[in-house]
Amino acid sequence: MENRHTISVLVDNKSGVLTKVTGLFARRGYNIESLAVGETACRDISRITVVVSGDDKIVDQICKQLAKLINVKTVKVLEEKTYVGRELVLIKVKAEASERSQIIQFVEIFRANVIDVSAKTLTIEISGDSDKIDAFRGLLEPFGILEIVRTGKVAIQRGQSCVEG
Repeated sequence: MENRHTISVLVDNKSGVLTKVTGLFARRGYNIESLAVGETACRDISRITVVVSGDDKIVDQICKQLAKLINVKTVKVLEEKTYVGRELVLIKVKAEASERSQIIQFVEIFRANVIDVSAKTLTIEISGDSDKIDAFRGLLEPFGILEIVRTGKVAIQRGQSCVEG
């Protein structure tokens, strides 16, 4: 059974490491659904958060292959309910004067923010899990979405658990 899996990979913060990691996925024919990269508390280490679909056997194989790469420190599949994950999305939507109040009500309900206003558009920032973002997008589609920019998922383990430790 294919499920979405979130994998946290700690790597040396060096040029070319991301290319090696993503190249492994490309060579093996694995599709990356989401990718986010950034420094950790230690500036010498970066965290790559990857979301992939596949059965447990495929994900286990991906993790074993990642662990063999030279600049990879740790690889961990983050289990559901043991981590907090978020995405950030910017959505530019058509917003005639007569529709703005309804769009702004949706923004308030979803705890989003209007970050830019023009005569005929609103640009909205929202963060949350994929379900929240997809629901918000669905409400805005009838107004006319002009552009969407969506980050990859970032994730961190709950409580005192630590991928770095």
